[in-house]
Amino acid sequence: MFWPSLFNSRATGSPQKSQDWTGNWVSSNTSRQSAAGTMVNTETALGVSALRGCVTLLAESLAQLPCELYRRDDKGGRERAIDHPLYDVIHSQPNRKDTTFEYYEQGMGHLALEGNEFSLIERDGAGYPTELIPINPKKMGVLKGQDGLPYYQLLDYKNQILPMRSVHHVKAFSLDGYVGLSPIATNADTIGLAMATEQHASAVFQRGATMSGVIQRPREATAIKDQASVDRLLSKFTERHGGGLRNAFSVALLQEGMEYKQLSMDNEKAQLLESRNFGVVEVCRLYRVAPNMIQHLDKATFNNIEHLGLQFVIYTLMPWIKRKEAAMMRDLLLPAERKNLYIEFNVSGLLRGDQKSRFESYAIARQWGWLSVNDIRRLENMPPIGGGDRYLTPMNMIDSKQLEGSLNATPQQMQEIEGLLACTQ
Repeated sequence: MFWPSLFNSRATGSPQKSQDWTGNWVSSNTSRQSAAGTMVNTETALGVSALRGCVTLLAESLAQLPCELYRRDDKGGRERAIDHPLYDVIHSQPNRKDTTFEYYEQGMGHLALEGNEFSLIERDGAGYPTELIPINPKKMGVLKGQDGLPYYQLLDYKNQILPMRSVHHVKAFSLDGYVGLSPIATNADTIGLAMATEQHASAVFQRGATMSGVIQRPREATAIKDQASVDRLLSKFTERHGGGLRNAFSVALLQEGMEYKQLSMDNEKAQLLESRNFGVVEVCRLYRVAPNMIQHLDKATFNNIEHLGLQFVIYTLMPWIKRKEAAMMRDLLLPAERKNLYIEFNVSGLLRGDQKSRFESYAIARQWGWLSVNDIRRLENMPPIGGGDRYLTPMNMIDSKQLEGSLNATPQQMQEIEGLLACTQ
């Protein structure tokens, strides 16, 4: 079982209780009030649709990528290390409860929200990981030991302290090297302003004195002094001419010189819409996500949307992938194995681009001889064919060393050249 073996101090090598600790706690454990007056924490920040869109985009994009364990061979190539005990853990089943998609999605979500991802490592007798159990970052404390290494304190289990070998920790950008900075905690004012803007917009529609139109009486007309008559007039007008499509295009008759005037959107409401759009852009800037990736298509065109997708993979998703790969190699591979084994997320599916460009690149690679027919078919998830492993060689290209003797002209050739030059003078 996982829990008894993990919390056994003898098996984990837990440090002595008398050791002096330097506490470094995950920065997003508490809420923070923004300058706009809104309380910002993980739960309230997820109420901002743009932030939730960015977080789920990052989490789902990484979770859909296959995670592979590779072994380098003697010829400079590589092969999947499917015989290694770790392969099934990172590729197929990280633990008995979660699928690989759920595990990587949750971990990337913790990184994007809290700046830290924690998983408890269950190992077999040989030291190989057999399970990875995700832990909420708010339930984990990070301590600095006298040896300079991080130790981890489970806040929900009698403050049990675990050594580095028992915890898989991926951290975002860090100032101290022990705890990653939470994007929500460090940018509470930006997120709080977006929250305040949404709350103000909701208040305008809920409690604001915004009217769709007014009924005016001539100044010289006698005012209606009975409030009940005023209420009866307005309710009757709303009943007959309001209510959406049910009373659309109905005809109104106003007596005693009354006149109906429709109210248009004023500048204040127009600026409110601009503020809401600005909040979306600010949150996207926080996560380096193009607004079109979360369905904010104001400035997206068919010409640039593909390039924005490639930029998302290269400049937004790839740093997170490299961060996770490095942490997995540090925590899950034995020191002696890191020379020949490495962990990699396969992003080729996200970089394939459109079909025409992909086929053109295959044609160039085939003609110049570095891809065979079966190589291309494997990239397209197609079965190999007979005779498809042959490589082509361009006939107009030869080794430059074979040209050394032919670069020097013979005496007869020099006479012919001099004769041609004499004729041209």
